[in-house]
Amino acid sequence: MEAYTASIGIDEPFAFSCSPVVTCFNECCRDLNQFLTPYDVLRLKNALKITSSDFLDQYTMLHTGPESGLPVVTLRPKPGKDMACPFVTSSGCAVYDDRPAACRAYPIARAIKRSRETGEISEYFMLIKEPHCKGHEQRKTQTVREWLKDQGLSIYNTMNDMLMEIISLKNRMMPGQLDRHARQLFYLACYDMDTFRTDIFKNNLLSGSMPENTLLELIGNNETALLTFGHAWTKQKLFGIHIDYDQLCKVMEET
Repeated sequence: MEAYTASIGIDEPFAFSCSPVVTCFNECCRDLNQFLTPYDVLRLKNALKITSSDFLDQYTMLHTGPESGLPVVTLRPKPGKDMACPFVTSSGCAVYDDRPAACRAYPIARAIKRSRETGEISEYFMLIKEPHCKGHEQRKTQTVREWLKDQGLSIYNTMNDMLMEIISLKNRMMPGQLDRHARQLFYLACYDMDTFRTDIFKNNLLSGSMPENTLLELIGNNETALLTFGHAWTKQKLFGIHIDYDQLCKVMEET
């Protein structure tokens, strides 16, 4: 029996609950094929109190997207035949407060469409039902909007939409594979943010194009701001999209 998906509106209710009393508890943390976004990496490496480089080396695998040509980071499963998440324990997720967006959203999947004319984002949602999951048999109901809020997905969606914009631009403006330098640039600015910060402040990465002091202060003291800048810098380097530093500072202060 295969997974079932159905379109669902943001204010449409659905029955679902997950806790240790549900008989399938932790089953969705096995047979792992977990894609990580840059913001997922930021949260997880901070939860573990290690650098982005150490997190990427110890807990992830690097691939190349077959269509986008961009680096794709996935979570490295524990050794063993069940391909379990490295953070799953008998009592649940060891990094629950900082778990990836896909884990938070489940059983809801979110897709977006961005208007080329206005840049406005439209959201679409799907309800996923898998044969092993007993969460759908629980009595608790909520709307998709309530679920997203309860799972703390607002900041994840905001940051992940920046990544999706890069992927969309890449597919539209630079179809095919990227060269090695472009892949490394994307990986540095979007995933290896501690090295990116070091390159900015100690290795003169922005020499000749130094942004305003306000922005430097923001990216030096706030990692979400640093990642926001990383996405903007990647768009400039790969696609020649000019960075409006005043507007970027406003985005950082609102995020």
